[in-house]
Amino acid sequence: MSEPQRSIAQHYHERTKYDPETIAAKNKRLDWENQPTPYKDYKVGVTFDLKPYLQDDAQADATEPAKSWRRLSRLLLCSYGLTARMETLMGSPIYLRAAPSAGGLYPAEVYLISRGTSLLPPGLYNYQCRSHSLVHFWESAVWSGLQDACFFHPVLERVELAIVVTAIFYRSAWRYEDRAYRRIFLDTGHLLGNIELAGALTGYRPHLIGGFADRKVNDLFYIDPEQEGAIAVIPLIDRFKRQQKLPPVSTALPSATQVDYPEVPEGELLGYFHRATQIEEKRHQPIETRQSDDSEMERQREDKYNFPFCTKVSTVTTPIYWGGVTAEGLVSSALENTILKRRSTRAYNGANLTFDELKALLDFTYQPQHYADQGFDSSPDYFDLSLIETFIAVSGITGLEEGCYYYAPKAQELRQIRFKNFRRELHYLCLGQDLGRDAGAVLFNTSDLNQAVAKYGDRAYRYLHMDAGHLGQRLNLVAIYLGLGVSGIGGFFDNQVNEVLGIPIDEAVLYITTLGRPRMS
Repeated sequence: MSEPQRSIAQHYHERTKYDPETIAAKNKRLDWENQPTPYKDYKVGVTFDLKPYLQDDAQADATEPAKSWRRLSRLLLCSYGLTARMETLMGSPIYLRAAPSAGGLYPAEVYLISRGTSLLPPGLYNYQCRSHSLVHFWESAVWSGLQDACFFHPVLERVELAIVVTAIFYRSAWRYEDRAYRRIFLDTGHLLGNIELAGALTGYRPHLIGGFADRKVNDLFYIDPEQEGAIAVIPLIDRFKRQQKLPPVSTALPSATQVDYPEVPEGELLGYFHRATQIEEKRHQPIETRQSDDSEMERQREDKYNFPFCTKVSTVTTPIYWGGVTAEGLVSSALENTILKRRSTRAYNGANLTFDELKALLDFTYQPQHYADQGFDSSPDYFDLSLIETFIAVSGITGLEEGCYYYAPKAQELRQIRFKNFRRELHYLCLGQDLGRDAGAVLFNTSDLNQAVAKYGDRAYRYLHMDAGHLGQRLNLVAIYLGLGVSGIGGFFDNQVNEVLGIPIDEAVLYITTLGRPRMS
């Protein structure tokens, strides 16, 4: 038994940390002959072409079926559709998608399951992003199987469509090996952020389900669990059908906590850990709505860290204006344009951001309730944001002293914990990437793994990284909308981040987002 005091989630996190003394040994040559393809093909099935429904509304068919097709087409395009083509020296072009992915590897697959609608017969569909189409590869009623696999989650009683996101592990592991598990769930979080915001554009309210019987969902889609695994289920409530708003419903369920595990060889840790995070099929009663007593609500109003004698700076600001709402009460097309043009910034010019810009970035990312009157969801689904903390290293923000700050989202303020310019250290912490050095601010999402595992078992590791990726995607999009540069970083020296920035040692670093002014090519 290895490290019995740690759960397998904590063991995995320790094993996959980057360290200055060992990272050289981990940088192996890529096997280009076995590079995975980021697309899944179906040889059999009925294809529903979604491209005709991307035309401008002024020229579009105004019938109700055509409107419904347009909404579904836009939802999928803005969630995971192709948005750019890049030529390469290797011959084959690279196609970029609406959601960012580490290394451009796109491990996620997007499926649609229909209960049976006027548009889509019952059965299973795969979203083919290259052709912007749906392939109906299984034509039979399977909704009851999805309900069973999700422990009869109440939202599934009220909807006709659900998105199911899976991951094909080798797509990421080909490059990032065992650490790929982190990146797979960060990438899935980016996708969840897009689905949430695309829903506000198209009249769908996505509900998030992370607690399900893994084997049953995998079996439902006929996928090989050694190669691919279900990650998230997202039922879609159609707001245009005037369905009653549901009360808050649990999005996360716990798995077992495994502390008795063998020595797992390098290269096999990802697969072993994924199996350990699965939920058994007979563990749970039907899902219930969330209820909070007064003491719990009071606890939720408090931020985790209130460092004594630290400088506190308010981040309260006027919400960004996205262009108002449409006649149907949806978010304006400015959001769609931002999603489709989003790109990760490759270089910053080192110029300062303004404090007003930083406040706007934080406000849209962490205060969704401020944007309800513009058609956004005031309380989008996450798994458990109470487990996510945010620290910001400020190197170049006009109007804000350099140093490291804790961001308190409930109090809407920054609390300074270190007084220093960290540009040189950030370059080092981000594995020598100039993005860390030249950014005006670098944001760190962290979590106390002990607390998270105690609450959700080893499956907490999935939830934490998806939530961090979801927050990161909101930050991505608002930065692009404001004309700023932004890039996420999943590779960093884990322990050294805490030491250099003064972040409490219990906080495991999940994700880094750099923010700055893009260098013009």
